[in-house]
Amino acid sequence: MHKSIAIAGNIGAGKSTLVEFLSRTYGISPFYEPNEDNPYLPDFYKDMKRWSFHSQLYFLSNKFRLHQELDRSQGVVVLDRTIFEDAEIFATALHDMRRMDHRDWETYWGFYQSILNAIKPPDLMIYLRCSMRALRKRIKLRGRKMEQDVPLAYLKRLDKLYEAWINSYKMSDVLILETDKLDYIHDLVHRLDVMERIESMLPPELGKPTCG
Repeated sequence: MHKSIAIAGNIGAGKSTLVEFLSRTYGISPFYEPNEDNPYLPDFYKDMKRWSFHSQLYFLSNKFRLHQELDRSQGVVVLDRTIFEDAEIFATALHDMRRMDHRDWETYWGFYQSILNAIKPPDLMIYLRCSMRALRKRIKLRGRKMEQDVPLAYLKRLDKLYEAWINSYKMSDVLILETDKLDYIHDLVHRLDVMERIESMLPPELGKPTCG
């Protein structure tokens, strides 16, 4: 039986870390967003207004293909960032900031709505909530070059959109993890708590842990 877990959260919230943890712990297949493959990103960072539509449409179409692949997969799979976030957080932020004009936005949003009718929502959405202070600290520590100059105002805008989106999200079960002080990698109590909460929402499909 096919079941899917999606991990959502702001930049630096810990999505990839949780995907890796679940994949390693339960032996389930991970799916990662193809950020590095976007040929528009260099141009986008030089001129956001000119290239935002091209860049976001590339992300949307590739995430659509990823969701289709995920839907065809067997067993339990886990996805790092969803197509919902692409559209309802990042593209919406660009439109709100007037980095994507209204005509392009209408085309983009229409494509997104068509995609929603063609994909299956995840069985479990895990949302990683994180304070702005912790986000900035994690972004700095992991040292990804393109993230280092992300303005605080932009992170706050994304956070506000994320909170509005998750509070209105109704397509599947939702598990919210407060991640500021959560350390399930090194702290056994935290690890067991996270595992118990996830297992309670996907029994028995998740299976037994493959490691402690």
